[in-house]
Amino acid sequence: MIQGLFGGTFNPLHRGHLTVILHVKKAFNLDTIHLIPSAIPPHKSTTNLAPARERFEMVRQSVSTIKGLVASDVEIVRKGPSFTIDTVNHFINTLVPGDDLRLIVGSDAFFEMDTWKKGRELFSLISTIVMIRPGEKKQAKDVASFLQDVISKNYRPVNGEDLFSDPISDSGVKPVYVCKVPEIDISSTLIRQRVKRHLPVAPLVPQPVEEIISQKGLYL
Repeated sequence: MIQGLFGGTFNPLHRGHLTVILHVKKAFNLDTIHLIPSAIPPHKSTTNLAPARERFEMVRQSVSTIKGLVASDVEIVRKGPSFTIDTVNHFINTLVPGDDLRLIVGSDAFFEMDTWKKGRELFSLISTIVMIRPGEKKQAKDVASFLQDVISKNYRPVNGEDLFSDPISDSGVKPVYVCKVPEIDISSTLIRQRVKRHLPVAPLVPQPVEEIISQKGLYL
């Protein structure tokens, strides 16, 4: 079984999140993707951040009927800042023989991974899928440069510009994949702005998200 880990604030979850993550699931034939809302994001502002449990419920209810997508509250149950290294180690400890893990990140996050807590160590623990949208300034060649300059000079392209690995050293780093995802003109910031202006968000978010925002009076 191949499992993906996709973390974020999901403040709130929107249809764009689901579109790109289902695209990745299909492209890499992943059996399950765990969507993991962060409790205390160490690299993002907590201004206008909805309570963690309510963000988790938005994710949980939205994916409950989507095969292969699962909400995880591991970062909410765990106390303190939501460090990716701790989450990855948690899931590694749940693996059974034959299982594999892939960390799914957007390109903005990927190019900051060396600044995360034990960020370089992540490349030795788990394969990474980097999502790149059309028109982004940084593309696959920049992924290669980052890997070679920051993580391991021996990272090399294996399959065009879609897969990079380090086959000639003993560093033990895992492969890094590039996945070109659809352009989605939706953001959590846009959703929050629309809620604050009392504009409808129904076309942009799953129904459970709309209902929880309304019931809990979020983002006003």
